[in-house]
Amino acid sequence: MDWPATLDEYEKLVTLMNTPRVVIDNTVCPTATVVKVDSVRKDGILLEAVQVLTDLDLSITKAYISSDGRWFMDVFHVTDRYGQKITDERIISYMESSLAAVGDEAAAGLPDPKTFTTIELVGSDRPGLLSDVFAVLTDLGCSVMEAKLWTHKGRIAALLFIREEDSAKPIDDPDKLRRIEALLCNVVRGATTALSSSSIAVASGTHADRRLHQMMHADHAYERALPAGEPSISIQNWNQRGYSIVSVHCYDRPKLLFDVVCTLTDMEYIVFHGTIDTTDDRAYQEFYIRHSDGSPITSETERQRVIQCLQAAIERRSSEGLRLELCEADPIILTVATRSFRENGLSVTRAEMSTNGETAVNCFYVTDAGGHPAKRNSIEAVIERIGASSLKAFEGRPLRRPGSGQGGPEETGGVLMSLGSLVKRNLYNLGLIRTCSVKNAI
Repeated sequence: MDWPATLDEYEKLVTLMNTPRVVIDNTVCPTATVVKVDSVRKDGILLEAVQVLTDLDLSITKAYISSDGRWFMDVFHVTDRYGQKITDERIISYMESSLAAVGDEAAAGLPDPKTFTTIELVGSDRPGLLSDVFAVLTDLGCSVMEAKLWTHKGRIAALLFIREEDSAKPIDDPDKLRRIEALLCNVVRGATTALSSSSIAVASGTHADRRLHQMMHADHAYERALPAGEPSISIQNWNQRGYSIVSVHCYDRPKLLFDVVCTLTDMEYIVFHGTIDTTDDRAYQEFYIRHSDGSPITSETERQRVIQCLQAAIERRSSEGLRLELCEADPIILTVATRSFRENGLSVTRAEMSTNGETAVNCFYVTDAGGHPAKRNSIEAVIERIGASSLKAFEGRPLRRPGSGQGGPEETGGVLMSLGSLVKRNLYNLGLIRTCSVKNAI
C-alpha cells in the first residue's frame, strides 16, 4: 500500500487495524435497505461512500452522518430506482467490498480500465451544439466511446472520451490533437478545451460527474442569477461548537446527496455531522461543517458564495427535458440522431453516453429551442428517422414512494428544525455536547 508522506507509523497501524466496517441489513427498516459504514475518519471519505451508492443508481432516502476525532459513522437508508429494497446478492456483495475500500487509495482504482483520449470542453451553449461537436469528431475519424454533458444558465460543460475509429486506439498524433482543439473552439463560442490521453475507468462514472462539477465551478457558473426560493439553502453558525450548519430544502432527485457533498468537499469543507430525510418528492438535508483549516464560515461573503455554489450544483443536474434513450453503438447513428434533434428544433440539456463493445446506452434530455417541453410531433419525427426499436422516449423515472407532497414553505422551518434537533440529540447522546442550543452568528 502506498502511504501519504504525512502519515507516521502509528497512524499507518491504526488505519490497517481499522479498515471500514460495513453492515448491510434488510430487516431493521420495512421500506429500505440500511447500510452502515464506520471507520477511521479521512477527508473525503463521506463523498467516496456516497459515490459507491449513487454509481449503483440507488436512492438515499435517509442518512445519518457523525464523525469526531479519528472516527466516523454513516448510516444510509437506500432503495433501488423503483423504491424497493436491495435484494440482489451481487449488488449487496459489490456494495460491501466497495464500501470497505473507501479511503484506501490503493484500492480505489476500478477494474478493466479503458484507454481513451479525453476532451474537456467548456463554453457557451446553443441549440444544435452537440450535433456540431459530433460532426467535427466524425469527420476527423474519431469515435465517441463515452460522454457526459451538462448545460446550465447558457453554459455547457462536457467530457468526451474518444479514440481513433480505425485503430480503436487513443489519438496520439499532436497535429491531429491540435486540429481537434481548434475546430471545437470554432464550434463552441468562448470555449476552453483540454485534451489528454489517459486511462479512464468508465464503469463508474464517478470521476466524470465530479469533474463536470469542478469544470462548471471553475467557469463561475454559480455567479449567474438563480430563481429565488428553490432550492432553498440557509447557513447559520453554531459558535459553541465551531460549526457552520448548512440546511438544504428542495425537490428530491437522483444523486442529490452526491452533488451537495461533492460541492462541499471540492470547496474544502469537511462534513462532521449531518441528517438527510426525504418526504414524498421533497428532500431535507442538514450538514455540520468546518473548513479544512478547522474554522466555520466567518463572513457574509463566504456564506453567500457557499449558498450560490450549492444552488448551482443542485440545479445543473436538474435540467428539465424529455428523456430519450438511444441503444446503438454505431458512431454514425449517434451523429445522425444528434443532427435529427437539431433539425427538429430540439435542444439537448443533458446527455450521458456509454459504449461497451456492441452495447450502448445513450441518454439525452431534450427541450425545444426555447427551453420549453418538446413538442410531440418533433419527438415523433426524430423517432421515425432513427427507428422506434433504437430510440425510445421516457416521461421520467418512477417516484420512490407514492404521494406528491409539495412540502411548501410553511413546512420547511419545522422540518429543518426537527432535523437539527435530531442531529444535536445524537451528539448529546454520544457525549459530544452538553446542550442542544444553537446560537446564530450570521
